[in-house]
Amino acid sequence: MSPEIKFSVSEFIDICNQSLDYAFPSVIIEGEVASFKVNQGKWVFFDLKEGDSSVSCFMVVTQLRAALTDGMKVRVRATPKLTRWGKFSLTVSQVMPVGEGSIKKNFELLKKRLMAEGLFDPARKRPIPQGLSKIGVISSTNAAGYIDFLKILSDRWGGMEIQTVNTQVQGLVAPEQIVHALDYFNQRAEVEAIIIVRGGGSADDLAAFNDEGLARAIASSRIPIMTGIGHEVDESLADLVADVRASTPSNAAERLVPDRQEILRRVQYGLDRIQSTIKERLEYLSGEVQRRIQEAKKQILLKIEQSEHHVQETMRILQSLNPESVLKRGYAIVTGKVVIGKEIEITTIKQKIRAEVKDVQN
Repeated sequence: MSPEIKFSVSEFIDICNQSLDYAFPSVIIEGEVASFKVNQGKWVFFDLKEGDSSVSCFMVVTQLRAALTDGMKVRVRATPKLTRWGKFSLTVSQVMPVGEGSIKKNFELLKKRLMAEGLFDPARKRPIPQGLSKIGVISSTNAAGYIDFLKILSDRWGGMEIQTVNTQVQGLVAPEQIVHALDYFNQRAEVEAIIIVRGGGSADDLAAFNDEGLARAIASSRIPIMTGIGHEVDESLADLVADVRASTPSNAAERLVPDRQEILRRVQYGLDRIQSTIKERLEYLSGEVQRRIQEAKKQILLKIEQSEHHVQETMRILQSLNPESVLKRGYAIVTGKVVIGKEIEITTIKQKIRAEVKDVQN
């Protein structure tokens, strides 16, 4: 018979915890929340139940990133501990609602809280810059949504520098990994926008994006953030707090960059319109020039006609004043002083006659 090992109470508790740490360094357990309460604004206590089974849970309030209520089904990551009071408990590091009903309840409670703080206010949202040259992407690089995002981005424009941080996009560790990725991009400050991408899935798959800590990290980002999470009907806290929400990863790529082919079509359409306008203008100007030439020709001919008429009229007047015309009618021109005894000259159409004045009568 082996000798009995004697322990003090504290030694026994320490040995039990060492054994638990070795056997169960971290466990993930699902159950229903009961007796939820927060003490002194610092400590969170609740029971995790399943039927008649129950285990006590403890966590620091700063690690609580979900809005828990009794009856909510959750998944926790925890370390089993035997307390100094001899009570078995789970020290919880992470908790996430599971199941459609619990996820929806958590979403509504957190949505109400964050809305009251103004995190969804449109006035605080920033537009994604146009003409991006460098973006940061947070996603699982093996996910179909990420692959679709890159393909559409390349097909539509191309040439953009993309920095990607590979993270999990579902499960307990996903929110913290995405927060670290946001911190990484903000500290380096090399990208012009951050895109969080995740394809479609069930409510449990997308629950990571209803994490309060993640929502607050997105709201505090110095770099504008666009989300492309799930399908169009899916809505998460991450979507609501982001600067721009795209309905899907593909839609995120479409909203980030213009379609190169569409731009080429627009440019060609514009060139065609310019060419057509120039042609129409030239045709109009050509017609206008022709009209002006015809009008100028008409005016010149009119001037010529008027000048010819004037010349003819002048010629007629001059002709009527021509002395020869008078002489032809039988008249004579007398020159000299008409004084008795003086000599005068008489010009007819055919002769010049010298004569002496013999008599003058008035």
